[in-house]
Amino acid sequence: MKSIHEIIIEVDKLVPIPQVMNQILAIAEDPDSTMSDIAEVIIYDPIITSSLIKACNSAYYALPRKVNSVKEAIMLLGLNQVIDFVLIKTFSAYMGKEHLGYGLNEGELWRYSVSTALMARDLAERKHASNKQFIFTASLLKDIGKIILDRFVSGAIEEIDDLILSNNYSFREAEEEVIGLDHAELGGIIAEHWNFSPEMTYVIRNHHMTDLSALEDYATSVVYLAEIAAMMTGIGSGTDGLAYRFYESVLEGLEITEDDLQETIALASEHYYDVMQLLSIT
Repeated sequence: MKSIHEIIIEVDKLVPIPQVMNQILAIAEDPDSTMSDIAEVIIYDPIITSSLIKACNSAYYALPRKVNSVKEAIMLLGLNQVIDFVLIKTFSAYMGKEHLGYGLNEGELWRYSVSTALMARDLAERKHASNKQFIFTASLLKDIGKIILDRFVSGAIEEIDDLILSNNYSFREAEEEVIGLDHAELGGIIAEHWNFSPEMTYVIRNHHMTDLSALEDYATSVVYLAEIAAMMTGIGSGTDGLAYRFYESVLEGLEITEDDLQETIALASEHYYDVMQLLSIT
């Protein structure tokens, strides 16, 4: 078992997220946020501003005139898409690298996280949830623990696999047994380190239903189900694959049918293409 202290030290070494991101995350968590709220934050960040304007003025949109301000960009893209753009663009720097301990090549964890987030928001929209942007964001960030735990998993993968195959452990349970903590718990620690809200931290920490009380939490349940759906498609499937517990009660509690899941997966594929097109411009 690795020293948990050794792992926590790695958290302190993480490059901090830009200060503007905590403001944007707060806006994403507030269902009453407005275009003016997000514009007032973004206009003071020259990198985000230039990326947005560049995207809007690309051939992808083929606008009859040039966009010259953040407010114009938000008017074009819409509030949710701008928040998506900023979050995905920022966190790709953390999640876009290879994570070979989990069997993921460069960019695979990031693409998987984006796909899962799109599915999570679609599931939330089907039930007319007021916090669908929060659910999207939590799903996008749920696996941040893997960016640090990756190298520890890499050195212990045989022990982890043995527990899964021989003792019927889930991948998360095997991580905790062999390493001392699992990627969901470490994700919660990183979320606290980055001053995420308690609600966001809770979802990240419990997205595999570590605490069974999370079965009663709407946002965590949607994020969990979206991840299961993504795993079923094979998107970004690494060494952990489908080696997790499936709680059928989540489906029942959310009143999500198999047809709903199939439609969600199909729509997420379409939206994923649009997101990739937009991001490739910047």
